[in-house]
Amino acid sequence: MNESAVFWSRILTEVTLSFHIIYATLGVGVPILIMIAQWVGIKNNDEHYILMARRWARGFVITVAVGVVTGTVMGLQLSLLWPNFMQVAGQLIALPLFLETFAFFFEAIFLGIYLYTWDRFENQKKHLLLLIPVAIGASMSSMFITILNAFMNAPQGFDMVDGQLINIQPLVAMFNPAMPTKVAHVLVTAYMTCAFILASIAAYKLMRGSNHIYHKKALYLLMKLGFIFTVATVIIGDFSGKYLAEYQPEKLAAAEWHFETSENAPLVLFGVLDDGEIKYAIEIPYILSVLAHSNPTAEVIGLDQFPVEEHPPYYIHYFFDVMVMIGMFMLFISAIYLLAIWRKWSFIRSKWFRFIVVLGGPLSVIAIETGWWLAEVGRQPWVLRGYMTTAEGATTSDHVELMLILFSILYFILAVGSIVTLHRMFKNNPIVKEIAKRSSKGDV
Repeated sequence: MNESAVFWSRILTEVTLSFHIIYATLGVGVPILIMIAQWVGIKNNDEHYILMARRWARGFVITVAVGVVTGTVMGLQLSLLWPNFMQVAGQLIALPLFLETFAFFFEAIFLGIYLYTWDRFENQKKHLLLLIPVAIGASMSSMFITILNAFMNAPQGFDMVDGQLINIQPLVAMFNPAMPTKVAHVLVTAYMTCAFILASIAAYKLMRGSNHIYHKKALYLLMKLGFIFTVATVIIGDFSGKYLAEYQPEKLAAAEWHFETSENAPLVLFGVLDDGEIKYAIEIPYILSVLAHSNPTAEVIGLDQFPVEEHPPYYIHYFFDVMVMIGMFMLFISAIYLLAIWRKWSFIRSKWFRFIVVLGGPLSVIAIETGWWLAEVGRQPWVLRGYMTTAEGATTSDHVELMLILFSILYFILAVGSIVTLHRMFKNNPIVKEIAKRSSKGDV
């Protein structure tokens, strides 16, 4: 084992995943929003919603391109940084990796057809049908990659004898206990995050003085969808907590700083650890028992039931807190917005409220990031839980630091390039200009 190589391999993988997950989330969530906007536009004969779909689709192409690059890098790094893991588990994860590639090409083919057939159909419903395989392909691509991650948390479908895998059953490996909650959580949070990102853009336009009805309609639609997806996220998050309590109790215990097995377990929020003692934390009685077992008096397994060397890092507690608090904040903001629309309260048109909505976009991205850090760091010290530690799966190369520098430069170029391209794309073609152009052609 090369400890330096293990450390830098983990850092590089974390940097790559943290960058990739932003574009992957957009790649999964935006097609659903495009499809909903176009469907609403067709149903209500409202050109503004059709334009939303059209404009979002243009921006989506840029994020897909960057996502393809970073996704390819992720696949490359699996082999370069974790060769021992790939040697052992490669036969089991090859199937979901292949299916992910197939799903991506399925999505890309129909996305190309969709983009190049605007205004080619007299019946817009036929054009809308092209989005269905795009949305399905995007979600399926995410699903298969998440299945791979779920397998690393709950490996099955094989027997290990003398360090070798035998009796390999790829389908059994794919449909592991972690799969349902992980796939559902990843998909719904992607939809939620994209809704709030696009809502923050609409709110920013309104806050900066644009009073165009297009932005108002976009904000209303996206906040409504954001609320629906956030409610779904909370429900699925509850199932995820129960999964952890049954299959990965050490991760749940570390995330909640639950050091001793006990009944009536409280939920611990924030705080600091001082020689193993929790200080300055907010404790909500019974809630951890409810989260784990839907019973306020149920016993929750603590870290005292596991060897210290198998404890996940305790700082994942903060990842959990940030993820949950942002999720609840966005649920509250979107609910307040919809209630205000219903009750005709005027404060939602104020700059301070729109500024909060603008913050919702980056906050949702932070929630996605902390959620993945919780998932990945919370599995430590295992790369394949119960079978192979991260140190055992890593490369022994002495050049990982150089790889980190080179890939970080690549990510910086991709980030700056995509942001500049998207900014220029929409700055040079504002909604007022596009509506005027389409009106002159008789399309509006």
